[in-house]
Amino acid sequence: MEKVIAALWAPPGESREEYGARLLETLPQALVSAGASRVRLNIRDATVAPGEALVQQWQAPQQAAIAQFWMPSANARFRGEVDAALAAHSAWFAAWLVCESEIIPNTAHPCSANVSPGKHPTPPERTWGWSQASFISFRPDLTREAAIAHWHSHHTRVAIETQANFEYVQNLIVRPLTEGAPAYSAFVEECFPIKALNEPEAFFDAVGNPAKFKTNLDAMMDSCHAFLDFTRNDIIPSSQFDFAHLG
Repeated sequence: MEKVIAALWAPPGESREEYGARLLETLPQALVSAGASRVRLNIRDATVAPGEALVQQWQAPQQAAIAQFWMPSANARFRGEVDAALAAHSAWFAAWLVCESEIIPNTAHPCSANVSPGKHPTPPERTWGWSQASFISFRPDLTREAAIAHWHSHHTRVAIETQANFEYVQNLIVRPLTEGAPAYSAFVEECFPIKALNEPEAFFDAVGNPAKFKTNLDAMMDSCHAFLDFTRNDIIPSSQFDFAHLG
């Protein structure tokens, strides 16, 4: 099995909220019917609007949603129906093959959907809190090997110890699957309590503790600057929806 990350751009004139609602209604089943499984959507909706200050932007316009899913093979000859489903649900999309590393599984606030015999499954509820969906790029003055070494041997520990994240998944990009896909190095998803959208102290697990907040913030920024190119990141607050029950 191979994991695919797809960034989707909304059609001109369609609001993020309208676009996200449309994706939730039809895209997951379309992907499953095309051969994908374990579908997850990250949607930029009104719930995460208070986190706009957290957005980092490279692409203009910026992607409006993200689809994550697995396939037996992401080779082009087996991906035609999946690509067609993504194209039918976007003005444009870009996709990458990734290698997933589940650092912190979401055991604190798992999603669920009920499936009754002979009936269609109930759509899943939105995951508690919110998801920071991050397309990141390594610094150009570092080799890929050096950047990954820092990310895995140092930054992973910092991200665990300094933040209030209850899910943390690293997806190292193996190769682009579509022509013209932005040259990101990885995609990272981290889930946080809703207060962390606009309360930095909640984001850095330091509510009511200014000294801890400064320590955690400084450690995170130092580690990020050591391996990331901040001019080529697209970091987006999103609502997470899992459709693993489909198919």
